[in-house]
Amino acid sequence: MTATRAVRRWQLVGLLAALAGCATAPTMPAGPTPSAQAARADALLLDRLSWGVSTHDWLALQSTGRERWLEEQLHPRADDPLPPPVAQQIASMSIAREPLPALVRDLDQRRKAADAITDPPQRQAAREAWQQQMNGLAREAASRELLLALYSEHGLREQLAWFWLNHFSLHRDKGQLRAMVGDYDAQLRAHALGRFRDLLQVSVFHPAMLQYLDNVQNAAGHLNENYARELLELHTLGVEGGYTQQDVQELARTLTGLGVRLDPEAPKLKPAQQALYWREGLTEFNPARHDMGDKHLLGETVHAGGVREIEQVLDRLARQPSTARFICRKLARYFVADEPPAALVQRMSDQFLKTDGQIAEVMRVMVASPEFQASLGHKFKDPTHFVLSSVRLAYDRKPVLNAGPMLGWLNRLGQAPFGRQTPDGYPLDESAWSAPGQMNARFEIARAIGGGSAGLFKAEAPDTTEQPAFPQLANPAFYQAVEPRLGSGTREALDQARSAQEWNALLLASPEFMHR
Repeated sequence: MTATRAVRRWQLVGLLAALAGCATAPTMPAGPTPSAQAARADALLLDRLSWGVSTHDWLALQSTGRERWLEEQLHPRADDPLPPPVAQQIASMSIAREPLPALVRDLDQRRKAADAITDPPQRQAAREAWQQQMNGLAREAASRELLLALYSEHGLREQLAWFWLNHFSLHRDKGQLRAMVGDYDAQLRAHALGRFRDLLQVSVFHPAMLQYLDNVQNAAGHLNENYARELLELHTLGVEGGYTQQDVQELARTLTGLGVRLDPEAPKLKPAQQALYWREGLTEFNPARHDMGDKHLLGETVHAGGVREIEQVLDRLARQPSTARFICRKLARYFVADEPPAALVQRMSDQFLKTDGQIAEVMRVMVASPEFQASLGHKFKDPTHFVLSSVRLAYDRKPVLNAGPMLGWLNRLGQAPFGRQTPDGYPLDESAWSAPGQMNARFEIARAIGGGSAGLFKAEAPDTTEQPAFPQLANPAFYQAVEPRLGSGTREALDQARSAQEWNALLLASPEFMHR
């Protein structure tokens, strides 16, 4: 690097650092005209309820109007027109083509076959091939998640799909989860704006969660309380939800026998147990492993009844006021503020209980609130928001052919899909993502995105050429939806840019762009 280039690089770093400050929320330009004020309000709404402003979505919002656009987001259509190359990518994935039971059983057979090889080098090679297949399935699931976030017409659903996947969090590297996370993600997405009770059903009965939190080891006489504790503390009532250690034990007893079975054949059971056996896909309820006694949970008796006991308990948990408060506070923390106003949380909780946990109706109350409107433009973007909003603004609907660079950036920023090792999910507050090291990494990623295609448009298949692409951040979405929000400091810094690449990096690293 020449001395001149080195000096200029450090000048740029200084500008970026000056813009970011301490990740402080920007001050909006004062005194816009009524039309400009309405446009800015639309842009802020789009930034908050989707994965970031893009020209395509901005024009769609302007065309339909705010009320109709919001209604379509709360009640998305069944179809979701994606750019054909993106739809083709997703359709060609193994997780889209093969049912989960067949996929997992095939990989389990491959693992056993590899372990049975007696020649050490051949056994090692077979095991490595199996690991690559497993990693490939997890990568497919993560890539699909990012592609849908970039191109789906239903941005709110995609944000909530991420939210629920983070709420019912699991880590990809345990057991056979790498083969299961794609199906888990898809099932949660299907209920993202539906009833909380249905989301809870997906999580509790999915083989990925049962493996991750060890309920496969939970049997009568050999209780494993791990999942029961997290189900109460992290998924429903919350740590201050009023449950006791005895409730944890009684819930664990209720969950005994709920596990995973790869063998397509049912287990051999006594005649009296056969009527209680239940199975769906890889998930089974085995009465031979179940504690058949009555349980006493949250002050009420749960009578012995096999898998119906679990259904009864989920109904009860989903309708608890503590669950309503816990879920609504977490939604408000994600969509409104790190410390959401108590009055807003209460109104959302009341709607949750009134509508039997209908998430779309809870979101309607939140979006219509003055607290939500006042918060627009001030919520710090987590890494996923930062990366996706950068790519969306830079490339709009141009089909990304390789999600690998985005996955690398998210891994570097500490928020890789399915990468949270603890079951509490990634944190939702600014302090978790605004430390100096995080901001420095964001600056470098802003430079990578702003400076060129960064490998996004070169398919992973061998012998493919990279499609020509250059980020176009000075686009209609910028001039109409982003530029009016820029403060004087950011405008001054952009005026000093000596190239399009530098201008792009400065915009993506600006405090206004770091907030939504």
